[in-house]
Amino acid sequence: MGWAARFLTAVSFLAAGVLFAPDALRLGGSGDGATAAAAARLVHLLAFATAWGAGLWVTFIGGIVMFKYLPRHQFGSLQGKMFPAYFMLISTSSAISVAAFAYLHPWKMASTIERYQLGFLLSALGCNLSNLLVFTPMTVEMMMKRHKMEKDLGIGTEVGYSKNAETAKRSPALAAMNRKFGMIHGLSSLANILSFGSLAMHSWYLSSKLDL
Repeated sequence: MGWAARFLTAVSFLAAGVLFAPDALRLGGSGDGATAAAAARLVHLLAFATAWGAGLWVTFIGGIVMFKYLPRHQFGSLQGKMFPAYFMLISTSSAISVAAFAYLHPWKMASTIERYQLGFLLSALGCNLSNLLVFTPMTVEMMMKRHKMEKDLGIGTEVGYSKNAETAKRSPALAAMNRKFGMIHGLSSLANILSFGSLAMHSWYLSSKLDL
């Protein structure tokens, strides 16, 4: 199934949801203002759920499974292609969430809790943009240099246990590269975790608004 077919399928399910719950778009009153607010709530929820779900999968499931079962250089090359797309997705989703939430809760009229929530969303957006624009390009570039160095040393094809640390004891150049890579990769991972944590804080706020 191609991308267009998948998108149309998702839109069809969304349209079916509107048919089965037509009153949802009229919550909060009638008129254009109420409809716009309902649409903003829907957009915010979908964008937030996309960022949250993608972050959960990549951070705690998909990345770990690939790391355990792929040759290390193959895993790194795949991550080098996947991470830019991942951070583009969650940055865009976070930006949409910020815009929709700010529309629903203008700063001057927002409560203290709502201002905190906007802060959490802005924090997630900032962390994602820092990864998209700064940390990920640097990490990928450094990773490719380290891959070349490891290939020359005859390592990198192993699955699971890495021979890098053992080899680095006999190669000062590789040890120095490891330190540089570890620092920038650590900053990238920290930004990703901070983004996920900010979204987790907002999920608690959203759950308090549900009336199931």
